Amino acid sequence: MEANSAKSTTSASSLRWKILRRSLIRRPSSNSAGHRFKSWKQLLAEMQGSTGNNLSTSHGRGKVSVHSTLPRLRFVGFHWICGCCVPEDKSEMEDKSEMGIQRISRKATHGFNLIPFHLMKDRAEENANSSKENPMDSSRDATLCYTLPVPNAPQLILHQRVDDMAHLNDFEVCNRYDIDNTGLVCQWPSEDVLAHYCLSHASIFRQKRVLELGSGYGLAGLIVAMATEAREVFISDGNPQVVDYIQCNVNANSGSFGGTEVKPLMLHWGREKDYDISNTFDVIIASDCTFFKEFHGALVQTIKSLLKEEGPSEAILLSPKRGDSLDKFLIQVRDSGLHFRTDEIYDEEVWRRHQGFVEGDDSWPNYEKDHCYPLLVRITR
Repeated sequence: MEANSAKSTTSASSLRWKILRRSLIRRPSSNSAGHRFKSWKQLLAEMQGSTGNNLSTSHGRGKVSVHSTLPRLRFVGFHWICGCCVPEDKSEMEDKSEMGIQRISRKATHGFNLIPFHLMKDRAEENANSSKENPMDSSRDATLCYTLPVPNAPQLILHQRVDDMAHLNDFEVCNRYDIDNTGLVCQWPSEDVLAHYCLSHASIFRQKRVLELGSGYGLAGLIVAMATEAREVFISDGNPQVVDYIQCNVNANSGSFGGTEVKPLMLHWGREKDYDISNTFDVIIASDCTFFKEFHGALVQTIKSLLKEEGPSEAILLSPKRGDSLDKFLIQVRDSGLHFRTDEIYDEEVWRRHQGFVEGDDSWPNYEKDHCYPLLVRITR
C-alpha cells in the first residue's frame, strides 16, 4: 500500500493522529457494558469517512481486507492503543488478498525455540535503581537469558519490550521516520532460526565484518558477536526506539564479545550513503525482512551497496514466502545484477521441527508453512 503522492504521505500522519484523537475524546467509561472499545470495522469506517477512500471488507474466516489508496498504517500486534481495539487475533490478521498487510505483519507468538532461554526478573524490579543509566522506560521491559547450545558459551542477556504494550510515542516515532514497529512487537521466529543457523555455521563469520539488517532486539547479531570470532559486528535497525534496545543489549553482554567489536547502528534502507559504510561488509544477515513489498527496492539497494566488492561477500537472509512477497523481492535482487540461490532444507533440526508443526504439533497452533517456515536465501555479487 504505497502513497501515491507527497500529499497522501502527509495525510497518513494526520489520519493516524485524527483517529487517536477521536479515540481519546470519545473514550467511554469502562463500566459501559458492550461498548468498552471501538471495533476494527468502526476504525475502518472512520478512516473511510476521513479520507473518502473506498475501504472494503472481506468476511472470509473473519478477516478484514483494506482496499484503498491509503498510505501505510504499519502498526501490528497490539490489543489497545488509546482505547482503540487493533486486531491481534490470528483470524483477523490472516488476510490472503494481494493487499494483505494485516497477514504479512501478523504478530508472532510461537517459534522454533532452537535456543533455550528463560525469563529473568522484569526490568522494573531488576533495575529499580538504574533509571539514570537506561533511557528506556524499564517498566515496559522484560529480560530474557539465552543459553547458547555450544561448549563454553556465555549466557546471552536480551532486554525487550513486554508484549501488548504500545504508547503514543510509538506512533509519533513511526510517523516521523516513516518506519514500522515490527522490531518492537516481539522476537520473530525467523530471527531464532537465523541465530541458530549462524551458530551452526560459525566459520562463515570468523574474522569477518558482519552487518545485521532489521535486527529488532539483535539476537542473531549478538550471537554472531559472542560465538563466531567475527572481527566486527554492526547490529542495525531503522527504528530509533529499537536501536536503544540494541545498545542496551550490547552493553548487557559487553564482557562476552572477546576481541569482536560490536556497534549498534540506526540504518534506514536506501540511505546507506549517509553512513559512509558502502563496500564494507563480508557478510550481511537478516531475518523476515521481505514482508513489506514497498521496501524491497531499498533493501536490495542497501545489500548491494554495503557488500564488499573485492573478494567474496554474501548476504544471508531467512524469510518465509508470505504469498508472493519473497518471490517479488528475489525478482528485484535479480534485476539489480546480484545473484541468489534459495534452499528449503538447510538445517536438519529446523526441518524436523517444521515437519512436526505441519503434522499437528500443538505447541504451534495454526502453523502454516507459507507464513512461518523461513527459506534460506544467499545473495552474492
